[in-house]
Amino acid sequence: MRSVVAGVLASVASLPARADWGLINMPEGVSELSREIHGMHMIMFWICLVIAVFTFGAMILAMARFRKSKGAVADQKMLHNARLEAAWTIVPVVILIAMAIPSVEKLVKIEDTSGSGLTVKVTGHQWYWQYEYLGTGVKFYSRLARSSDVARQKGSGIDPRTVEHYLLDVDKPLVIPTGVKVRMLLTANDVIHAWWVPEFGMKRDAIPGFINEMWISVDADKPGTYRGQCAELCGADHGFMPIVVVAKPKAEFDAWLSRQKQEAATALAATEQ
Repeated sequence: MRSVVAGVLASVASLPARADWGLINMPEGVSELSREIHGMHMIMFWICLVIAVFTFGAMILAMARFRKSKGAVADQKMLHNARLEAAWTIVPVVILIAMAIPSVEKLVKIEDTSGSGLTVKVTGHQWYWQYEYLGTGVKFYSRLARSSDVARQKGSGIDPRTVEHYLLDVDKPLVIPTGVKVRMLLTANDVIHAWWVPEFGMKRDAIPGFINEMWISVDADKPGTYRGQCAELCGADHGFMPIVVVAKPKAEFDAWLSRQKQEAATALAATEQ
């Protein structure tokens, strides 16, 4: 037993000194909803941790102190104790109900896309994304950035560590306004994909022939670039279809969208000539 404990402690001590808890835990995110989801996640985590410590602690104590080699004999009264049986049935039920009630509230909020100020249709392809700002005529493809695409090729001679945001950058990101609820309609053109940006606190599958729905938002005071990936194994290049979302203040977004509309109208006119 001592050797096992020593081995575990040595393994923990050998971990990188600068290991970040955020790397293994759900991020708090950049919106009110993502923070609520994170808060619920942490409540569930601590409840489960306390239950695990109590349960496994009791099991280890029982195995160590009341084993047959020490002459322990099962207490028949304990084996058929109605009060104990009622307690370990009622207590878990109460805990589950206490966990379920606030969870349902969050699930309802996650599915509520009403009041959105912008709707974007997202289509997954092998292996890139297509974004369409409904009602504006603006749509484009978003592919793995050329720098990452070249570096990933066998025999490229490029050290991936020298490429900024390797495999997490695109040629054309999705742009959204801050402080606005953005409705997302997700589908796919070939196989099942999944659109996931950790800072938004949610992920949703993109399924061929089916429209899935979700919404995202970014706090008005948190403009910036947020990165994610396809989270559903979708083929040979599954690992090479990242997601990049650039959140701009409302005025900057409106100016960007206006330019995109003009470019789309010019391109359409050129094709009609």
